[in-house]
Amino acid sequence: MAGHGPPDSSGIVTGINVTPLVDITLVLLIIFIVTAKIVVAPAVPLDLPRASTSEELQVVLSVVVPASGPVLVDGVAMPDRAALRARASVALARDADVRAVINADGATPHRRVVEALDLLREVGIARVAFGALPLEEPAR
Repeated sequence: MAGHGPPDSSGIVTGINVTPLVDITLVLLIIFIVTAKIVVAPAVPLDLPRASTSEELQVVLSVVVPASGPVLVDGVAMPDRAALRARASVALARDADVRAVINADGATPHRRVVEALDLLREVGIARVAFGALPLEEPAR
């Protein structure tokens, strides 16, 4: 080693240079910190309804968009867009902080979901979350 005098013929190491070990450890620590920050940040911000354990009551408007058939709002079939608009307006008039949850199965065309979302936004419901219905298993 440098600075320890002439090397002995016995080959005994009298000192270990730990600088490379510390350098590698610090680099790994920096990589871990940067990666942890990326992993924690969500890719898509969602406004999901929260479960209320306090006395505060949350009003949720459930909108189910099936692959075929009418849109359901709180379990009631809406024959057309006007009925859906009226039902959403009533829910918004009852509670200004109403949240809408749009549920659609995997076979639902994207345009039907976007149409329901646009209609809710037109009425003035800004808090919208998305759920998903499970895929139907084929009969065996």
